[in-house]
Amino acid sequence: MLNKLAKLKYLANNFEIIEEGDHVVCAISQKKIPIENLSYWNVEEQEAYYSFVEASIKRDLLNKD
Repeated sequence: MLNKLAKLKYLANNFEIIEEGDHVVCAISQKKIPIENLSYWNVEEQEAYYSFVEASIKRDLLNKD
């Protein structure tokens, strides 16, 4: 599969592939994240993050509320 967006269900320690693809998109930076490199996500928000930087930004945004 080349350049196809995957749909995932994010779980506590892994994720379930709902629709096959080769990447997801970071909720903060909009960068493509290859599935094999996906390490950061939020189960409650069901969002993926490119790196710890974007995950930290989202955490800070959620803590403001």
